Amino acid sequence: MLANKQIILGVTGGIAAYKSADLARRLREVGADVRVVMTASAKEFITPLTMQAVSGNPVHDDLFDLKAEAAMGHIELARWADVILVAPATADFMARLARGEANDLLTTLCLASRAPIALAPAMNQGMWKNTLTQENLQALQDKKIHLLGPGEGSQACGDVGPGRMLEPLEIVARVSEIFASGSLAGQRVLINAGPTHEAIDPVRYLTNGSSGKMGYALAQAAFEAGAQVTLISGPVQLEKPARVKCVDVISAQQMFAAVMEKIADYDIFIAAAAVADYRCKTVADKKIPKQDSVSLMLERNPDIVASVAAQNPKPFVVGFAAQTENLLAQAKEKMQQKNLDMIIANLVGGETGIGSDDNEVTVLWHAQQKNFPRLSKQKLARELIELIATVKQAKLE
Repeated sequence: MLANKQIILGVTGGIAAYKSADLARRLREVGADVRVVMTASAKEFITPLTMQAVSGNPVHDDLFDLKAEAAMGHIELARWADVILVAPATADFMARLARGEANDLLTTLCLASRAPIALAPAMNQGMWKNTLTQENLQALQDKKIHLLGPGEGSQACGDVGPGRMLEPLEIVARVSEIFASGSLAGQRVLINAGPTHEAIDPVRYLTNGSSGKMGYALAQAAFEAGAQVTLISGPVQLEKPARVKCVDVISAQQMFAAVMEKIADYDIFIAAAAVADYRCKTVADKKIPKQDSVSLMLERNPDIVASVAAQNPKPFVVGFAAQTENLLAQAKEKMQQKNLDMIIANLVGGETGIGSDDNEVTVLWHAQQKNFPRLSKQKLARELIELIATVKQAKLE
């Protein structure tokens, strides 16, 4: 579940900080990208150099670091994170976070980020049992912050009781569970992604700038939500999502055939691919010599999402509308014309959308819509999957 996840590991000032180095290493072993944020007191227990070595990235420790703000500033770092994990989380840090304070880099990130927050408490058993700590704990839980532990046992001070930070491997397992929502448990999801290549001759083809990143992120998010997922992909330069069945195709006709062969067995179809609208009517069997001008006769490719939506019975069908103008009007028209249950609309040509790592979309369904601000495609995919699951369930009810 943590493969390719972007994790901020916050380290606060407690003796359990010595475990944070091993935790960073364990997170990287399962494929996570780890950025460490340390409080001033954390550096009294373990050095930033150690955490930089085990995380593979520079350590962030100053809210007013001009070099950091010129590169990945604290707001960009907050947007970057898929999850913020604070381990150890001291009683002081929990109290400040419960009050909504933002008086250092780590608390500021927690307030600025949309990512889930997980705390692995570590403190003396008396501090843990204190009424004030328990009130702070309740306030954090009311804010949907994930609490991992603490465990019980002997402590550095000689006391025995609750307050030990969980061991790194257990924390990794518990953080993995955060991404396993179960909202699509038992559902079968078919997704297409990426561009298609429409041959002109043996070495040339028509295509577009789609990277496949959005479709691949949706496939991973659907799997994390408990679905059985098949991804039909055009030519991309991306690593296949873990534990997702993948089918590689090249042309629009191949993608159409692959989708239509499988669609009867699926509950949800997400048409994330940027399928070429046209193909060459005749493909040259030899490379066309270089000339001042070349005329190509084009013909329409099959409309995959409309064909799926025309099935009886049809699955829950989600389309995409990438437009350069009149975004919502064109998206609504496309949703109605093609009998879609939902459409995800985004403007293209700027810093988001096709080919980029981020996206900003508006989702339309029935008479409703929801706007999603600029997010990484991985984060956006998880939010979209949760919305798809909710709307599909409401339709059944």
